[in-house]
Amino acid sequence: MASAKLKYLSLGVLVFQTTSLVLTMRYSRTLQGDGPRYLASSAVVVAEFLKILTCVGLVFKDHSYSGRALSSILRQEILHKPIETLKLAIPSGIYTLQNNLLYVALSNLDAATYQVTYQLKILTTALFSVSMLGRRLGVYQWLSLLILMAGVALVQWPTDSPSDPQKEQLTAGSQFVGLVAVLVACFSSGFAGVYFEKILKETKQSVWVRNIQLGMFGLVFGFFGMLAYDGDRVQEHGMFQGYNTLTLIVVALQALGGLVIAAVIKYADNILKGFATSLSIILSTLISYFWLEDFEPTSVFFLGTVFVIMATFLYGYESKPATNPSRA
Repeated sequence: MASAKLKYLSLGVLVFQTTSLVLTMRYSRTLQGDGPRYLASSAVVVAEFLKILTCVGLVFKDHSYSGRALSSILRQEILHKPIETLKLAIPSGIYTLQNNLLYVALSNLDAATYQVTYQLKILTTALFSVSMLGRRLGVYQWLSLLILMAGVALVQWPTDSPSDPQKEQLTAGSQFVGLVAVLVACFSSGFAGVYFEKILKETKQSVWVRNIQLGMFGLVFGFFGMLAYDGDRVQEHGMFQGYNTLTLIVVALQALGGLVIAAVIKYADNILKGFATSLSIILSTLISYFWLEDFEPTSVFFLGTVFVIMATFLYGYESKPATNPSRA
């Protein structure tokens, strides 16, 4: 009963976190202000650092706020088990790439289109789950994946809109960059998510300790990535250039996302996590239209979104009876 409550609570928090992150990140990347804009690579590094601090605090709490117990568990699980720790380097590097691609995508796509297109990660996650975990999907689940692909295809369907030709060309180029970023992120998310799920479910180690290990590699990869791609700008204006309250909110939401996703993987499963994220499409679309005003919905987009939501409920219809025997 407690596990079921944690599963649905974590899924609900994930929907809220995903919606808030996408909308605030899109707003922060398009907001015109004085001075240089904050570096996406820097935000990724700060988010990883914040995630590590949060996980250390949670481990500290789980061990009755004992500094000695905290030090002992970190030495035992990280320093004394180097092979287990190194296993997290692969998904950590991929997650770091994915987090940077998220900024690229939202700098070139509106929040609603990004949200729907990014749900292709459900398909890649399903394929990696079948091949890497030996998971069997039912007829309704495979059908839901086909409906999902159809929905995303409709969302990306080109529409004729009377506008300035020069502006239209620039928009098309920008959307192509955003679309490529989303597609690469979908494949990376599918593989890294299933890989991390496999590690979590093969060990009794605390999910928070695993996230500390994941964050350590992510911090290193992110820092060197920042120096490689934005080294000149960091030297000129510093690592925290362009930071403001909105930037800190984006960083906090991104750090929270990694922890919520880990909890969802631990208490539910990775494909269900992806479908829960798709529920935030409705909120993202409404807020993107009424608040950000960077999105004009069409009948084709609406139909595609309905398909994605249908796929969500179709998967959930069969997942409940399918998961009970395995948990027993």
